[in-house]
Amino acid sequence: MAKIIECIILKREAEAMESAPHPGDLGARILESVSADGWNKWLEHLTMIINENGLNTADPRSLEFIEKHMIGFLFDEGEFAGTAGFTPPKAKK
Repeated sequence: MAKIIECIILKREAEAMESAPHPGDLGARILESVSADGWNKWLEHLTMIINENGLNTADPRSLEFIEKHMIGFLFDEGEFAGTAGFTPPKAKK
């Protein structure tokens, strides 16, 4: 039986991830607070961040920038707080 947690992204109970998706204390915090579906919402948002900012995930500066966005998205903390509800505008036809 899958572990159920109260997901801070979905604002409801949902299935937990099997392992921490990020290293260290931050990864442990994510594992305790973000469901698998909540994490997928972050990954969708991450794709937008990488594309819009032309980030290179092999560049340590890009990884630092991504982590700041992740903390803002998942925990509503830091300089990028409040981004969890953001969706990009649809392309004009």
